[in-house]
Amino acid sequence: MFLSDQWAERHILDAQAKGEFDNLPGAGSPLVMDDDSGVPPELRVAYRILKNAGYVPPEIQDRKEAVDLQILLKQIAADSEDYLKAEKRLTILRLRLHQAGMSTDFLNEVNYQARLQKQFIGEQNV
Repeated sequence: MFLSDQWAERHILDAQAKGEFDNLPGAGSPLVMDDDSGVPPELRVAYRILKNAGYVPPEIQDRKEAVDLQILLKQIAADSEDYLKAEKRLTILRLRLHQAGMSTDFLNEVNYQARLQKQFIGEQNV
């Protein structure tokens, strides 16, 4: 067990012994836990501290920016200078996400959805 886990466990047991957890709102109800299964166990405490401090990892910021850019690209003319800038930035973000080991399949969901719709419409017309 890591030192931080031992420290937290000791404080929890002390608080339980003092009755500090008695009559809390939601007692007996299941807790809503964040899914940190994708984070290696040795990094979970550090990530939790950063998250509670409002820090967002660069990969997540890049992911959000990529989604925003993809939405923007659908709304502006393909021959405009802004479109080219946004498209270049999206390409850079895709590369950065790949280098960080993250999938960029989430950027292709719209295309996948459109292909499925075409397939279903095509089958209905047959």
